[in-house]
Formats: sequence, structure tokens, C-alpha cells
Amino acid sequence: MSVKKQIRIALRNCGVINPERIEEYISRDGYFALGKVLSEMTPEEAVKVIKDSGIRGRGGAGFPTGLKWELASKNKADQKYVVCNADEGDPGAFMDRSILEGDPHSVLEAMALCAYCMGATQGFIYIRAEYPLAIERLKIAIEQAGELGLLGKNIFGSGFDFDIGLKYGAGAFVCGEETALIHSMEGERGEPTLKPPFPAESGYLGKPTNVNNVETYANIPVIFLKGASWFNGIGTETSKGTKVFALAGKVNNVGLVEVPMGTTLREVIFEIGGGIKDGKKFKAVQTGGPSGGCLTEKHLDTPIDYENLVANGSMMGSGGMIIMDEDDCMVSVAKFFLDFSVEESCGKCSPCRIGNKRLHELLKRICEGKGELPDLDRLKNLSEVIKDTSLCGLGQSSPNPVLSTLDNFHHEYLSHVVDKKCTSGVCTDLLEYFIVEENCIGCTACARACPVGAISGERKEPHLINPDTCIKCGACMEKCKFDAVILK
Repeated sequence: MSVKKQIRIALRNCGVINPERIEEYISRDGYFALGKVLSEMTPEEAVKVIKDSGIRGRGGAGFPTGLKWELASKNKADQKYVVCNADEGDPGAFMDRSILEGDPHSVLEAMALCAYCMGATQGFIYIRAEYPLAIERLKIAIEQAGELGLLGKNIFGSGFDFDIGLKYGAGAFVCGEETALIHSMEGERGEPTLKPPFPAESGYLGKPTNVNNVETYANIPVIFLKGASWFNGIGTETSKGTKVFALAGKVNNVGLVEVPMGTTLREVIFEIGGGIKDGKKFKAVQTGGPSGGCLTEKHLDTPIDYENLVANGSMMGSGGMIIMDEDDCMVSVAKFFLDFSVEESCGKCSPCRIGNKRLHELLKRICEGKGELPDLDRLKNLSEVIKDTSLCGLGQSSPNPVLSTLDNFHHEYLSHVVDKKCTSGVCTDLLEYFIVEENCIGCTACARACPVGAISGERKEPHLINPDTCIKCGACMEKCKFDAVILK
């Protein structure tokens, strides 16, 4: 994997230090930022540093982090809370887990900095229970920081108190949304609520609460150590710093990469990612997890930032990046992501609960060869209604895979609906097994393997497959040694 284009900020210590030894974190300037801020800055001055840096939330919509902290700091209350969203639910995404497993103290230090800025004394890390190693290392890190006086009472003799606890999630994707996450922390059903009020005003237990995700916090200590102008000098005009992406799918180099904002998709996929597996042709890249859109070859030179991805029908999200090749059917891909969204919907609002189910049914029908031309208009109209009327980000973005594939791969939908063909050979209901007469020697291996007796023919004579009886199990193709059975 090429490292030339990468700049490690959030991942700076991952794979470099022993995450279970606080001394190794301190040896790389760990907790220096906290000491500097507590001894040299007022909360207002510290908030200004984060605002001037231009950092935006790395968990989804990209809300300015400094503004978020400022809003929480201005709301007066007897108790405030700092929350770390470690409920990483995107398929194929493992950015937050890697940071928590490889550099847990960076998140603890950042949460303490945030707490000082907004006047909080208690923090919580909401982490999915499926991350046992991350949980174990967080517990070790919290204990070690407490023993050295870096968490707890009177940190650095400043009079500032701050403690951190863990809250466990059960793997609900919707709990990545901050209001749903807070309800889950409170022991309630993980469902989003309408905003305002925002958590900065009324969050955990009705108190002002700041929620940022793991990657966002991991950037914070470095910003205080190197300065807002240093961080502001990386990236684009509106998207500052770097972004961690999890490369997955049909790419040679899978894994985590951290690149400056503004790096193009082509650079990430073909230079850092090493191109497409087995020399196949690139077809699409899906950014932003199951709620993102599928971008094509014409988008490869798009600089990666919040605005550009949204303008092209996708989104940054938490940083999942799934690469697809010529063998992928984009109608089937849209159905796959809709299947995930239907499963993960909390069910609170009708557009998401019912609308996504209807979208999935339409896609399923098209993949089975039962689609009609009006179904394409129905897909588009229903998708737009769901985006406009859903309560939270899950429902508002869940139609993105449908809309982006309809826009960029309309010909594939037409092929499924009009020609009843899946050109990628993925949708088995649209395929037929066929025996090539010239290649068949009549060995009867295929007929003997067929579980439904769909193949007929005499020994040493070419055989035939009855398409009405065939269940498309593929047993005949598997048994044939002469390449006589094909899909068409």
C-alpha cells in the first residue's frame, strides 16, 4: 500500500505505540495538549483554537466541531456531559475500532479537553459491545490515566475535574445518530428525536451534552499542540485536515488509509489502494457506508470533501469506501444496501419504516425479472419522498444507493426491466443455464447431478436443459468438465 499520499493525524500512534502502556503515549507528546490548555488557556480561548482549525465532525454530516463545542459551553447547567460516539455500524468500516484499539489515550485526552472547554465533569464512551478488545484497552487506559492524575480530581493541579465511563451499545445502526445514542445511554429504546433542542442544549439526562465520534476526538490533541493554522493548512477550503477511509471490496490493498481532504478518488483507489483485483475494470465506489451513493468512473477525479461528495449524490459518512468491479450488478448492490437499511430502521417514523420496505420490494421484484418500466419512476419518486420526510439521517440518506445507481447505471435497470437480463450475471432469476451443443459429449454427468431432472439427452449425444424445470442451482455447471454448460 502506497504511503506517499498519506498523512497520519488520527492514526498517528496506531501501530507505533503499545496501547496498553500510557508511558508510550506520553513519550509521543501524550497529554501535553491537556497540560498546555489547562495551564495557559481559558475555555473560550481553547474553543477558538478548535473553531479556527476548521475541523468538522468525522462521523457523518460534517458539522463544525468548534461551533458544536461553543454551543455546549454557552448553555448553563449544573452538570454537563461529553460523549464519544464509538458505535461504528457501517458495513466494512473499522476506523474507530482501530483508533480505540491502537491509541485509546488520544480519545481520552481529547474528551478531557472538550470537557474543559464546555464546563463538563463527566464523560462517557458509547461503544458497541462487539468490540471486546477496544473495550478492554479503554478500561486499561482509563485506569492508567486515573492513576497518574490525568483523569479524576484536580487534573494538573488546575482545579479541573473529569471522569470517563463506558456505556455499551447492542449494535443498532441507528444509534450512531446522536439523539438515538443518548436515548440508548439512558436505557431507553434507541430512537432519534426531532431537533431542536439539540444535545448541546438538552442531551443526556436533559443536560447540555457534546457528542463527537472517535476520529474527530483523535485529531483534537494534535490541533492544540501544532496550532489551528497548521491543521487549517491541510485539506480544502471548506474541508480541513485529513480523513480516514476503510478500503474494502474489489481493491488490491484493503485496509485503513488517511489522506488529506481534497485527495481524489482515483488517487485513493488506484495509487494507495493498488487498483482493482485481478486486473478487472473499475465500475463503482460506494462512499459513506450503506447511506452513501455509488460513484462511477466519471467521478474518479472528484476531490474528496464533504461538499463534493454530496453534490455527486454520495456523502462522506464515517469513511467506509467499498470498491466494485465489472462483475457487480448495481441493481443488486442497491438492493443489498436497502436490505441493511430496512433491517436497521428503528421504525419510529413511517417514511423510513414503510417507505424503505417498499423500495426494497421494488428492487427485489426487478432483480427477479418481474419489474415494469413504471417501477423506475416509482423508485425515484418514493426515494425522494423518504429523503424529504424521514425523521433522522438514517431515513434521509437511505435512498442514496437507489438514486445514485438509477442516475449512473440507468441502462442496467432498463436491462433488468425491459430485456429481463442481468448483464453482470448476478441476478440468478434473470439467467438461464444453457448447454453448448458443440462442447457436450453426452457424458450424462450434468443430468446425474441435476436435483430436479431438468436435463435430458441420450448418452454420447448433446443434452438439453428445460428452463421451465431448472431451479438454477448450478450443479450441472459444477460437474461439467468440458465447459459445455454456460449461463446466458
